[in-house]
Amino acid sequence: MMKILISGFEPFGGSTINPTEQLIRSIQRESIPGVEIRTVLLPVYFDDCVDLLVKEIENFGPDAVISCGLAGGRRDITPERIAVNLKDIAPDAPYPDNKGAKPQDMPINPDGPDGLMTKLPIRKMVNRLKEQGIPASISYTAGTFICNNTMYGILDYIRRKDVPVMAGFVHFPASAEMADEHPDWPTLPQETLLQGLRVIVQTTVDELQHMSKGTP
Repeated sequence: MMKILISGFEPFGGSTINPTEQLIRSIQRESIPGVEIRTVLLPVYFDDCVDLLVKEIENFGPDAVISCGLAGGRRDITPERIAVNLKDIAPDAPYPDNKGAKPQDMPINPDGPDGLMTKLPIRKMVNRLKEQGIPASISYTAGTFICNNTMYGILDYIRRKDVPVMAGFVHFPASAEMADEHPDWPTLPQETLLQGLRVIVQTTVDELQHMSKGTP
């Protein structure tokens, strides 16, 4: 049985909704033959997000980890290419993490590399999303907030422990339900976001199956 761990986040920055929280609750109820899906809701706290996700990896032993986050202002579903070794919130940023932390110029791991690349098949994901008419593109910056912290932390854990896990991060646009709170943000229907996550999960499963068979 193949195991896929999917994470989402609680609301933050004054919003009452985070579409990735709804995504993981929905995907948990779905069934993919031969695949066990487990989900985890992460806090919007620097480093605590990574600690909780690492515990889930150690308890569940997944073949792949797909971390999901909200990128308000983006129009596409955007799998991230790279995470950087930096926690940084500008003094005039509109919000801190949910504990009030505003780190500046701080490495996530002082002994880690400057950047770590995703292990997910992001090009295939984007191509498949586009084939289904879902707006998608590869992103080359996950920012320096909690999403980047989560992506870097998990990839760094995999690197240090030499764990055979395919992992990475995907940003989702705001859902249509958030339009009242953020009228200037582009939105997509929650069902479109969910269909996008289905495509992302299936693409990951297919890639794992190809790898296990030695298929290029």
